[in-house]
Amino acid sequence: MKPPQPKLLGALQTFRPLKEYFIQNRRRVAFGVICLLLADYLQLRIPLLIGKAIDILTLPTATSGMLSKYALLILLLASSIGLFRYFWRILLLGHARKVERGLRNKLYKHLQTLPLSFYHRTKTGDLMARAINDIAAIRMATGMGLVSLFDGLVLGAATIGFMIYINFYLTLIALIPTPFIIYLSRILARRMSTGYERVQKTFSDLTERVREAFAGIRVIKAYCRESWEYENVQKVGQQYFSENMNLAKTIALFFPMMAIFTNLGLAVVIWIGGRLTILGHISTGDFVAFGVYLNLLAWPMMAMGWVANMIQRGGASMRRINRILEESSEIMDSPTALKLKIRGKIEFRDLSFKYPGTDVFAVYRVELAIEAGQTVSVVGRVGSGKTTLLQAIPRLLDVPQGTLFIDDIDVRDLSLRTLRESIGFVTQETVIFADTVRNNVVFGRSDFPDESLERVLRVAEILDEIKALDKGFDTLLGERGITLSGGQRQRLTIARALLADPSILILDDALSMVDTRTEERILNQILEFRNGKTTLMVSHRVSTISRADLLAVLDKGRLIEKGDHRTLMETGHEYARLYEKQILAQELEIEANGHAY
Repeated sequence: MKPPQPKLLGALQTFRPLKEYFIQNRRRVAFGVICLLLADYLQLRIPLLIGKAIDILTLPTATSGMLSKYALLILLLASSIGLFRYFWRILLLGHARKVERGLRNKLYKHLQTLPLSFYHRTKTGDLMARAINDIAAIRMATGMGLVSLFDGLVLGAATIGFMIYINFYLTLIALIPTPFIIYLSRILARRMSTGYERVQKTFSDLTERVREAFAGIRVIKAYCRESWEYENVQKVGQQYFSENMNLAKTIALFFPMMAIFTNLGLAVVIWIGGRLTILGHISTGDFVAFGVYLNLLAWPMMAMGWVANMIQRGGASMRRINRILEESSEIMDSPTALKLKIRGKIEFRDLSFKYPGTDVFAVYRVELAIEAGQTVSVVGRVGSGKTTLLQAIPRLLDVPQGTLFIDDIDVRDLSLRTLRESIGFVTQETVIFADTVRNNVVFGRSDFPDESLERVLRVAEILDEIKALDKGFDTLLGERGITLSGGQRQRLTIARALLADPSILILDDALSMVDTRTEERILNQILEFRNGKTTLMVSHRVSTISRADLLAVLDKGRLIEKGDHRTLMETGHEYARLYEKQILAQELEIEANGHAY
C-alpha cells in the first residue's frame, strides 16, 4: 500500500519550523506585502483607464488632449508599479535569504549536538545535499513561492471582482474552466511532491558518490580503477537524470494545461462578449477592459501552478531537513550539570556498553581505577574494546549512569564543555583542516602566543619541519593535510592536543605512522611535558606499553589483566604473550630498516 501523498496544504504545514524567522523579520515582511498589494492595486486600475480611453475614441468629441491625459495616467501608474515592485522584491526576497541563512545555521548548530551514532548511519553526501540543495529549494519556496501564492490569490480575487463589476454574466462564462484547473492541479501537485522527494534522495546519493570518488582519488589512481569509479558515478548520475526526467514530465503537463484552459476561457469571452458588444449590452471599452482583466487572470492561474511546483519542492526539502532537526542527542547536560576544575582521576565501575543495533557488548563489566597523574597503557588485540573504553571518557559514547566517574563525580553530572575542555583526545584518524599550520594547532582557541605553539611542536618533534616550510606557521596545508606525510599529520594533531595542557590526555594509537625510535622520543617528551597529569595510551609497540604506571589488558571487551609491566610479565598470561610477540615484531622491523638495536 502506497503512503498517502502530501497535499499542498500539508506541504505548507512542513514549514512551521520557519515561523521564528517570519516573526523576526515581521516589519520587513509587512512592508513588502504592502508594496506588493499597492503594485497589484495600481495594475488593476490600468485596464479601466484603457477602457475609458477606447470609449472616448468611439465618441466624435474625442481630442488628443483627452487621450494624452489617459496616456500620462497610465505612464504614472506603470512607474509607480515598477517602484513598488522593486521594494517588495528587495524586502520579501531579501527575507527569503535571511530564512536561508538562519535555517542553514540552525541545521549546522543542531548537527554539532548529535551523537556519533547519528554520523555512523548517515552519509556525509546526504548531509551536504540537505545543507545546500534542500535549503536552496526552501529559500525559493519561502521567497518567490509564498510571494506568488499571496500575489496570485489577491490579484486573482481582485481581478474577478473587477470582471464582475463590468459584467457578471460574462464573468461566470469566463470562469467555467476554473474547476477543471483546480482538480487537475491537485492531482499533478501530489505527483510533483513525490517526484521531488525521489529527486532529492537521488541527489544525496550522487553527492556522496562524488565525494567518495574525490576523497579516495589517490587510491583510485594507485589501483588504476578510474574507469570503474567513473562507471559507478555514471550509474548514480543516470538514476538522478531518470528521476528528474520523470518529474519534468509531470511539470511539463502542468503549464500547458494552464495555458489551454486559460485561452479556452478567452476564446469563449471573445465569442460571447463580442456579441454583447455588438448588441450594445456593454461598451467597446468595457469589452476591451474585460479582455485585459481576463489576461491578468491568466497570471494568477499560472502562478498557482508555479507556486504548487515550488511549494511542493520546498516542502519535500523541508521534510528532509525536519527529519534531522527532530533527531535528538542522548548525550546532553543535565539541568544541574557541574562546572569544576578536573584533576584527572578516572574510575570505571562495572562498565558495560554495546553499540545501538548490536547484541554484542563492546566492553563488558570493566572495573578500573586510574589515579590523577598516572600514565596508563590500554592493551589488547584489534576489536578488544580499547577505543570504546577511551571514547567513553569524554562522553563521545553514552555510558550508563554510575559506571564512569571523573574525580569521583559521575561523568553524566559534569558539564560537557567542562569535561571536554579538560581532555585532549588524539584519535587513530588524523584530522587536518585546509588551513594554516598555526590555525590547525590553535584550533580556534585564543591567547596562545608563538612561544606556546613552538613548545608543543617541539615536544611533538615537528617544529623543525614546520619552520622549513615556505611560510612556517602560516603555511597553508592542503585539504585533509594532503601536503604532509602521515607521520607529520599525527604529530601535528598531538601538538594540537598538548597546546591547552589538558588534565587528561588520550592517545589512541596516535604514533602508529612514525618509527619506533621517534615514537619513544616523542613519548618521553610528552610525559616530561605532562609530569603529574593523567595520560592514557593505546599502542602496539613495546617502548610505549612497558613504561606505563598501569597496564589494562582487554580481550573481547573484558578487562582480563591490570597492573604494572613487571607484575604482568611475571604472571605470564595474555600480556606476556602480547609483549613477546611485539618484541619479535619490533626486532624484525629494526632489522628490516638496517638499524642496530
